[in-house]
Amino acid sequence: MDNKIGVIVDSFRLGVREGLVKAREIGADGVQIYAVSGEMDPANLNAQQRKEWRQYISGLGLEISALVGDLGGHGFQDPAANAAKIAKSKQILDLALELGTRVVTTHIGVVPEDSSSRIYETMQLACRELSEYAASVGAYFAIETGPETSAVLRGFLDGLGGRGVSVNFDPANMVMVTGDDPAAGVHTLKDYIVHTHAKDGVRLRKVDPRKVYGSYGYEAPALDHAHIAKEAESGEDFREVPLGEGGVDWQAYLQALVDIGYTGYLTIEREVGERPEQDISRAVQFLKEWKGRV
Repeated sequence: MDNKIGVIVDSFRLGVREGLVKAREIGADGVQIYAVSGEMDPANLNAQQRKEWRQYISGLGLEISALVGDLGGHGFQDPAANAAKIAKSKQILDLALELGTRVVTTHIGVVPEDSSSRIYETMQLACRELSEYAASVGAYFAIETGPETSAVLRGFLDGLGGRGVSVNFDPANMVMVTGDDPAAGVHTLKDYIVHTHAKDGVRLRKVDPRKVYGSYGYEAPALDHAHIAKEAESGEDFREVPLGEGGVDWQAYLQALVDIGYTGYLTIEREVGERPEQDISRAVQFLKEWKGRV
């Protein structure tokens, strides 16, 4: 396989400009950048600054694989908050296009298994508007896998009637939270995958995804908060680890990406650890080695 390797610059924890330099130094082809707040917030960048950032990144020999547009909270589960979040998401997508990428990745909240629930309908309405907007400009809002099974996410996406909202496939989130098989998930979601995260992890015990990603209030009766609080006191549910040291079967996963014809980025995300630069550098080499085998 000849997919390009990316790095989330924020994983270096050095700031955007220095993170970009580090990404180049360790041999990445491209970068993903958080664009929700701070110096890369669309509200903080005028037209000239956007042009300068694009030129700077290109001058380093890098391209942008995607922007991160995760607005936090309950994703798009709260109808009172959705208008503002949709507007901000559109601004981030506009910025992405100006910087040279067509992909913005995000979390939308845990998709309920019950497609007739109010929260499901609320999420569908928000994502349908985002899907239509993205499609109108030839771009994608890519939902990160993990909060629900690939089958539930596939059903949700099929209900939107387009591909403007697609998938940012994270195999580690599946392993750590839902217990899904990443290779099988790739085939389930094959029509929607436009970006991937390269991350690894282990699942230490079964966990309710709503504990990890949050649950909006009016869906709470099905959630035993007392039980969750007790679980939280007793240790970890999962653990992110360096690539190759967790539960992701990289041979099967990367082969699945080849099988479906995915040619996009493998973008390294490292959210924990004391030595991010070392871990990310090793991850780049790990992926380069595996690319030669698949």
